[in-house]
Amino acid sequence: MRSLIQHPPREAMAQFAPGFGQRFIVTIDTEEEFDWDAPLSRDNQDHRHISMIEGFQQFCENCGIVPIWLVDWPIATSALAPQILKPRLADGRAEIGVQLHPWVNPPFDEEVGQHNSFAGNLPRELEEAKFANLRDKIEESFGIAPLIYRAGRYGLGPHTAQLLAEQGLAIDSSVRPLFDYSSAGGPDYRKFPLAPYWLDDDRTLLELPLTTSFWGMLRRQGDLIFPRLWRMPELRGVLARLGMLERIPLTPEGITVEEAIRGIDMALDDGLPLLVFSFHSPSLAPGHTPYVRNEDDLDALYDWWRQIFAYLEGRGVKPSCVSDVMANVIRD
Repeated sequence: MRSLIQHPPREAMAQFAPGFGQRFIVTIDTEEEFDWDAPLSRDNQDHRHISMIEGFQQFCENCGIVPIWLVDWPIATSALAPQILKPRLADGRAEIGVQLHPWVNPPFDEEVGQHNSFAGNLPRELEEAKFANLRDKIEESFGIAPLIYRAGRYGLGPHTAQLLAEQGLAIDSSVRPLFDYSSAGGPDYRKFPLAPYWLDDDRTLLELPLTTSFWGMLRRQGDLIFPRLWRMPELRGVLARLGMLERIPLTPEGITVEEAIRGIDMALDDGLPLLVFSFHSPSLAPGHTPYVRNEDDLDALYDWWRQIFAYLEGRGVKPSCVSDVMANVIRD
């Protein structure tokens, strides 16, 4: 089993069945509410927005989308989330996954802080214990065993792949290419591929990286230029406005429809077989994230998805989900 924080070899790249074409998935980091600018705390367990996930679930159903809810401990132990999602999971209208926020996930044997907020930085036994508790709680609460994982804060570590395999997971979706979290103690994903790849020679654990693209006249030099602008956000903004270089993750949080379409076009033109979209569940209610402060922002979030789904349909990109990916990925 290869480490999730090591760049994969060329032969590890995944292939899909003929006819798979280019598809997309929608993942939601389904988590507690907390102040993104404040220090992390074990006391951040509130989930007042959970009633709002039913609205987004229904919205996706109306659009023919199977959303993938990546659930952490406060959500897995809530009473309302299973009531909303359990019947949808049972008949395939939704899928469930694991998202580990170690600072709110027992056992609590570590100090809370930046370094330990990346679960992959924890001792192997503690990372495994936290993950196993969460995986078991999700299966107990939602009546189905999760098959996909995303580390909170994208915090993979040297032992994560092995413990995922041992716990029966089939997919990881924690790698965020073109992003570097090393200044806070996390992984550096700048050189990782966008396309899916295998973590082991037996092809039992698949990585689905979150989709981020460089756009602009200098996009082919983005890996070299963008890291040098880390401490110069004003210059990054200038290059984006001039159409020279822009980094575009596929999310409604801080990314306009026009920007997202540019990112989609780049990913599709590069032949990416699967686009991975993501956002955070607290954005489904005003006041919990920097991206949705009021009802107008919430309306804009839904409108973002409407336009993106319509654009993807126009380009012939079909919706997918975990079961669809696993049915079409080639293992031989």
